[in-house]
Amino acid sequence: MRSSRIFAIGITTVTLGLAAAITGTGTPATAAPSVRYAALGDSYSSGVGAGDENGSCDQSPNAYGPLWASANSPVSFTFAACSSATTSSVVSSQLSSLSASTTLVSITIGDNDVGFSSIMETCVLHSTSACESAVSQAEQYANTTLPGNLSALFAHIKADAPNAKVVVLDYPDFYDLSVPVCLGLSSADHQALDSGINDLDSVIQTAADNAGFYFADVRTQFSGHELCDSAGWLNSVEIFDIHTSYHPTAAGQADGYLPVFTAAAKAVGQ
Repeated sequence: MRSSRIFAIGITTVTLGLAAAITGTGTPATAAPSVRYAALGDSYSSGVGAGDENGSCDQSPNAYGPLWASANSPVSFTFAACSSATTSSVVSSQLSSLSASTTLVSITIGDNDVGFSSIMETCVLHSTSACESAVSQAEQYANTTLPGNLSALFAHIKADAPNAKVVVLDYPDFYDLSVPVCLGLSSADHQALDSGINDLDSVIQTAADNAGFYFADVRTQFSGHELCDSAGWLNSVEIFDIHTSYHPTAAGQADGYLPVFTAAAKAVGQ
């Protein structure tokens, strides 16, 4: 009698569990997605150089934003990032994707404010001294004018998405300076460009910290995968397709940016 009663109770429990699973009244193994995500920013967020770019903003499905959305199935995903975006153009053309219901925002921004494309052209097409001068001018702008631009942009993001966790990603070093032989630009050019990137990243980090945003540094993730490395994640210099130069490849987006953003999204509770 006792064993029969225990057996009956067990059968009842299993039956109720199956019924709950079928009707959806039980506790799900994974909570339903509640993230409303907007990916803002420039060509590093739109995916220039990652392949399959389309539209006037050169958006690629291989960029870290759509990759994260595909892997995590947020309630909504808005891909607003656009090639050549500056802090001011993000305000004028991308912030309409935000609202009070937005819970997660990612952004890379700042390189076009300091004249990224013109610096690349100078360094690729002209002398080392011209390259160093261009980088120096960009660093001066980054330290004097860019902080105000970033502060204004971040204030707009806060106002338009007051409930969102914002992740600000930076830019990888372009060259692995430890590699003794690297074809292309001179070693002095390499050093100048990496110095400029690190200066820019420092300004971005300070602005993100001041705004209370989460700063996600990709440089460590890209270490060993820069230009000059055998397994590089950046497009090399293309004279006839200069806009893709120094941008992450599909591997750079998937193995460089995506893991860093994924960790950051978890860190802010998304």
